[in-house]
Amino acid sequence: MIEVRQIDDANPALAHSPMVRALEKTFAYMAEHGGIGLTPSKAFKRVFVHWAAREFHWPGYTEEELFAINKVLNEIDFGPLMDLHDVMIALKIGRHYKGQFKLTKAGQELVGHPGRIFGIVTPFYLFEVNHARFSRFEDEPILGNWDLFLNVLNVETEDGATGADLRQVLFGAHDPAVGFDDVLSGLYIQVLRPLCWTGLLEENRAKGLLRTRERTFTKTPLWRAALRLDTDGVAQGATRH
Repeated sequence: MIEVRQIDDANPALAHSPMVRALEKTFAYMAEHGGIGLTPSKAFKRVFVHWAAREFHWPGYTEEELFAINKVLNEIDFGPLMDLHDVMIALKIGRHYKGQFKLTKAGQELVGHPGRIFGIVTPFYLFEVNHARFSRFEDEPILGNWDLFLNVLNVETEDGATGADLRQVLFGAHDPAVGFDDVLSGLYIQVLRPLCWTGLLEENRAKGLLRTRERTFTKTPLWRAALRLDTDGVAQGATRH
């Protein structure tokens, strides 16, 4: 059983979560503008998507990076924003009402409480959302289970591990003769990236590290504050040695 601890609103570790930061900024935008305008298909309007790209500072999805490949931004062009929209609807934090996206009473109760936001959104986002929808094949099954992944990553990412390292530990080394590494792609999309987006892991996206296999993944202080896992003693022992 994976335990996610309650985080105090004042805990500085929350600063590591792109998702919490983006939700707080979204709540502030809604307070200022009375809601978020919706397109006829109920996606966020471009004016908000452009604002979010500028204000979220989302790793890998900064304003500069998004506009490098898009002249204008729709919600579908900003993957993390799509996820936030879906999560807020699923958790009944917000709802569509007369062409606007507005906070519900439950959502309003989260305003000013980043620890509570993290505690409600993170377990749902990690364990309930179908992250495979971003894979090449939407029905691709997750490559294991969260208990396995978190306990292995708890040890391996204590001092940082590359995508190739994690792939080898979990599934064995990739055979270059096979070509594209579907296993590492699935591991990244369904496990590593969600952990980075919630702020539990940090991905080194330094220039030149274009491929997942070369990037380093490291636990953030939020991991240690939020998770209680069976391999905690092993991870702490690895650090001491």
